Parts: sequence; C-alpha cells; structure tokens
Amino acid sequence: MENVLITGGAGFIGSKLTLSLIEKGHKVTVLDNLSPQIHGEDVNLSPLYNSIKDKVNFIHGDVRNLSDWKKAIVNQHIVVHLAAETGTGQSMYEISRYVEVNISGTSHLLDYMANEQHQIKKVVIASSRAIYGEGKYQCDEHGSVFPQTRNEKDMESGQFEPTCTSCSKIVSLVATDEESKINPCSIYGITKYNQEQMVLVACKSLSIDACALRFQNVYGPGQSLSNPYTGILSIFSTRILNNNPINIFEDGLESRDFVYIDDVVDATILAMFNTNASDTSFNIGSGKSTDVNTVAQLLKGAYNSDIDIKVSGDFRVGDIRHNKADIYKAKRMLNFEPKIMFEQGINLFTTWVKKQEIQKDNFDQSIQDLKLKGLMK
Repeated sequence: MENVLITGGAGFIGSKLTLSLIEKGHKVTVLDNLSPQIHGEDVNLSPLYNSIKDKVNFIHGDVRNLSDWKKAIVNQHIVVHLAAETGTGQSMYEISRYVEVNISGTSHLLDYMANEQHQIKKVVIASSRAIYGEGKYQCDEHGSVFPQTRNEKDMESGQFEPTCTSCSKIVSLVATDEESKINPCSIYGITKYNQEQMVLVACKSLSIDACALRFQNVYGPGQSLSNPYTGILSIFSTRILNNNPINIFEDGLESRDFVYIDDVVDATILAMFNTNASDTSFNIGSGKSTDVNTVAQLLKGAYNSDIDIKVSGDFRVGDIRHNKADIYKAKRMLNFEPKIMFEQGINLFTTWVKKQEIQKDNFDQSIQDLKLKGLMK
C-alpha cells in the first residue's frame, strides 16, 4: 500500500478519488484550500469536504505556498496534482490568479522534488482537453486540420461551425488524439498545458515516473450546483430547479465529450499504478460527443419541468464548437474502458441532484461578468 498526496483532494474529482484509494487500503493526505467557489462560505456544510475530513490526513493549505507543500509531501510515494483554478471564461479576466495557482503552484512541487530529499516515485498531473482548443477536424480537400478560434463576424451571422485554415470550407468533427495540435484558446488551457509540460519535463530529468491526464467534460454526483463555472449539467440543473429559463448558446448543436466521475477516478488509479504510463499524456473521456440541445431536453425531462428552453444564438468569445476525444491510447496503455455512458450517467446525476438542497442560481451574474469584459456576445 502506498502513501498518496492528493492536492485538491476535497474537490469534486479529488474527494471521489480519495475515498476510492482509502477503500483500497492506501493512506491518503489531502492538501486543499477549501475554496468558497467550490465549498461555499461555511466549509462545515460542504458535502465534499465532510465526505473525507475524518478519513485522511487533511492539510488546509494552498499550492501557492511552498511551506504548505513541505508539510504535505513528507513520506509521500505518489502525488496526484488536481488543485487548480478551472473555468475557461473566468480565466480570461482573472489571469494572474490562474497563472499563480496553476503554474506557480505546480512549480513549488517540482522545486521541492529537485532540491529536497523525498520518496516520491510517481506524479499524476490533471490536465484538460482545453489544451487542444477546437481540436481535430476533417476537411474534404485538405484532410486533418486544426481550426483556429472561430471568427466573431461568422458567429454573429449564425455560422458557428469551424472552417478549414486553408480553404475556409466548413469541416467535420473527428476524434482528437494526443498527437493533435496543441492550440489553447483560453488562459485556462494555456496554464493546463504548461502544468503538464512542466511536470513531464522535470520528472523525466529527476527519474520520477509522471503522466498527464487530459480530462474531458467531467460530471456526476458531487459536482458543485452553485458554481456557475462548473459545466452545463450543473448549471442547467440549478436553473431548472429554480424555475429559470435556459438560454442555449449558438444553435444548440455544439457538443461535448461528457465523462462520468467514476470513470475518471478509475482512469486516475490506473495511471497511478501503471509503471509503463510514464512521460506521456492520455485523453480521459467517453469517446463520444453529445450536443447541448440533447442535454437540455434530457435534464428538463428528468426534473419533470416546464421551463422554457431558448436557443438564442448568443456566444462566448473563445468557446470551442465541438469536443470528442480519441481514447484509444488510454485503452491500450492503461486498460481504461469507460463504463458509464451518458444516458446512464445523466440518470445517476439527476437522481443525486433531486436529493440535494436547491442552490442559488449564480449563472446570470457570471454572464454579466463576461459581458462587462467583452467576452459574451
């Protein structure tokens, strides 16, 4: 059994990973700052924190502080670095915070391993599909292409599909693999790629196994229902339960690769203990894409709601159009196989949501913030 340090271990993914590792007999230390955006103003009322607090060595600290890393890292064998600021839109106007937490916070771990005695033999860094930007598409004339950020004028006229960089024709979605072009279109995506590259390069030089997991759109029970930057399943659920209408951006045909929380935890554990999974990155997703219109209708039905769903044509600057991960590499090298497909997962998620206290809907305020910064059209 191993001693495992999980940064961000009280969060959505971290708490589920923590409980799974404890069940398998591992000793877990959690370093977490208990951010109000995730846990609320009173952490004693946080279900995520309460699920782990008496089961781990908990350190209330911040990855931006080297002193907190020093407390947490003693006698650890494996580090799973999940702590990060998340949210593509928010990252565009809180740039210094995202850089300080995601990049500087990671640098402290690497500095420690390079300059101090330790027992760390494996590092797993949580990366993101945001590093790809629009990702991989197919042009009938030019083959595989990697579109640039979509043109605002095109989107204002209702043309939302990405186009070929050579001939400007509309291109079709294909699964994005790990060899695809890195082309982030948000500060968040840039910081996640910096994180994974820093970890892979530094750990290789230190002869420490390391890998990066490029998570797709993670969802499931435990996801924050009050954080307006968490993802559309939580955002839509909270709006529906507050009897607020849903404003679907663009034409509603934009799509995402939704991966269930249990599958993400399974993939992370496989990566932690696979000695062949070193000095490389893996897409962790379902390998399928689901459009936003479908998501909204499924949630409306699950909650037996009669709220209005409006497809508005509004759009956020820098949003990607589609997302579908190629997960062949994770299947081949990690033996990862997603078990919960979206139809089952959304039923599990909404069943859990119905048991929760209805949260305040903060989405309109988040959109207003984006509009004030010129990031919402």
